[in-house]
Amino acid sequence: MSRISDSSRDALAGAASCAAVIAGSQVASPYALELNLAGVRLSVRSNSPSLIESLSRYYREFAADGGEPDLLVHAVDGPSPAVALPFVPHGPAGAAKEEYVDLPDGRVVRKRRTGLWLVFGRAGNYILGPCAERPQQVANCINARFVDRELARGARLIHAAGVALGERGLALAGFAGAGKSTLALELMRQGADFVTNDRGLVSREAGGLFLTGVVRPPRVNPGTILANDCLHGLLADGEQQAYAALAPGDLWALERKYDVPIAACFGHGRVRLRVRLAGLVILAWKPGGGAMRAQWTDLSRREEYLPAVTKDLGVLFAGGPRPAELDGYRDLLGRCPVLAIAGGVDFTGAAALCLDVLGRNA
Repeated sequence: MSRISDSSRDALAGAASCAAVIAGSQVASPYALELNLAGVRLSVRSNSPSLIESLSRYYREFAADGGEPDLLVHAVDGPSPAVALPFVPHGPAGAAKEEYVDLPDGRVVRKRRTGLWLVFGRAGNYILGPCAERPQQVANCINARFVDRELARGARLIHAAGVALGERGLALAGFAGAGKSTLALELMRQGADFVTNDRGLVSREAGGLFLTGVVRPPRVNPGTILANDCLHGLLADGEQQAYAALAPGDLWALERKYDVPIAACFGHGRVRLRVRLAGLVILAWKPGGGAMRAQWTDLSRREEYLPAVTKDLGVLFAGGPRPAELDGYRDLLGRCPVLAIAGGVDFTGAAALCLDVLGRNA
């Protein structure tokens, strides 16, 4: 979906702005949550104490003690703004979950199902509407502002989970359903720390490549829970028995997601949002693929793996919506060591290889 045209933007300039949308929802916001996300100070201000309480639980591992924020986000709970704007749907035809419009001083995104409005740009960062009813969606919007800041500093958004041990981290990538989260949680069971789930940011700095996580709990299927004793508490006894009775193929194909609270399952202090990236792991295996095989390579030699790593930018980011720019990923990650794992699915064997790379047995 392309952005609104320049001519349309000019026509809107005198009729609407992000500042005008925000002005219609201005209320006192006396409640605050101060966060430190990978060294970025982020302050959330709201008029809703219940929302701040929910967000405090969500971000409990990243509470900060104040100070001048690098990012300020206002979450104003109340009715959705009653402003007529020429929104453009974004998503599959007839099933778009979001719509957006670019205005002279920023962007407005409207969530069709929930009525939340996201306003970001020169006018500031605001989330407007029934925020207290949707703390998870508010957290996603807060995370988007953090990601946008890192993208503006040269990072690339990747489609991967991430783990760390000591000073080294791994990004775990693969096409949909490959088991990125399952492998990450198996590595945690064996002592690794959690960095990120499903998406992360890679940047090149003086010390090499770094992986930065996004605060988002893993979401896993019942088969992952049954195979990892640290997760068994997520299922009631009856659920465990019912899932355990399924055939392995049926269990693998079952799509029923459970959020994994890292602190409850593995203990506090097991999440790190920033680590030096030692390499990429590409899960190219499949059920019934025979013995697991692993080979070291890189993306400059195996470009077919590149789409498993890249992530398109959606409308929640200032640079989107646009598809991933492959040249930028090639430049950043082309020489990063890649451990490609093919053959059949073997989480125990893959975890052992990953721990060797991370240096547990060094």
